[in-house]
Amino acid sequence: MACLREFIKNLRGKSLTVLVDSWAWIEYFKGSPVAIQAKEIIESSQKILLSTINVSEIYHFLLKNKPDEAEKLIKFVLDSSFVIPLDYSLALKAAKIKYDNKTGLADAIVIATAEENNATILTGDDDFKNIKNVIYIGK
Repeated sequence: MACLREFIKNLRGKSLTVLVDSWAWIEYFKGSPVAIQAKEIIESSQKILLSTINVSEIYHFLLKNKPDEAEKLIKFVLDSSFVIPLDYSLALKAAKIKYDNKTGLADAIVIATAEENNATILTGDDDFKNIKNVIYIGK
């Protein structure tokens, strides 16, 4: 786990590949206090990755909570991110992660996607607290 500001400060001109988990996107759209930290990455020039499972989770949230803006907001998410499709090798890796770490399947897919793309995960989801290469912005 790492503090976001510390992580960004230590980059010193290097680029960072970040997989922005659906938790961070949802907080960003809620405008919650932790959204400020998510906003630093989402609205920066950093390379943002997104797992296909996150697309579904984010869109579901938008349809339920911001139905009038859902199409516009999911377009923003997709335009701001490189969506990594779930292929069979990533699915097999996710299954192994789920088995080894006793995580949920969606979380395992996110972890596998990040690992395969040498990305750091930005999230506040408690299920990621003990996962390596995570910038944890939760409470």
